[in-house]
Amino acid sequence: MSLQWTAVATFLYAEVFLVLLLCVPFISPKRWSRIFKSRLVALITTYGNTAFIVIICILVFLLVDAFREVRKYSVTEKVDLSNNPVAIEHIHMKLFRAQRNEYIAGFALLLCLLLRRLATLLSQQATLMASNEAFKKQAEGANDAAKKYMEENEKLQEVSESCMKMPVYK
Repeated sequence: MSLQWTAVATFLYAEVFLVLLLCVPFISPKRWSRIFKSRLVALITTYGNTAFIVIICILVFLLVDAFREVRKYSVTEKVDLSNNPVAIEHIHMKLFRAQRNEYIAGFALLLCLLLRRLATLLSQQATLMASNEAFKKQAEGANDAAKKYMEENEKLQEVSESCMKMPVYK
């Protein structure tokens, strides 16, 4: 396995770990939002879009290269190698490596897109939860104010009714 495919495989393993970490149910979206808004992550995200585009381009390039390699070594049906079994084994080994690299690059590309979407959705959910709590507090405050005004209105009505019932002296 060459250096580039070792790097892609390591990147794939890191992505799998991050996806599993983001899917852990006991870490709330609020906590993820705080983590996403930290200084370190903010520093990373300033260059994040450029890095994301570069990573996507590299993974697409490696995926196309893996497709090319698979196609290159899928010649065992077209070429007669029956009198050279070592060559057949060599071609099968190269074909297996090319297919493996194809899967590694494909899954790394898929998980890269999935990680970005998952982080976006977690951030949006945290924002929605915060605005939901703010609306809830605002509604409770409006409800308390309405109850207070209703009570004051009832007291004023009682006072006005008692004033109306009092006899008038001339």
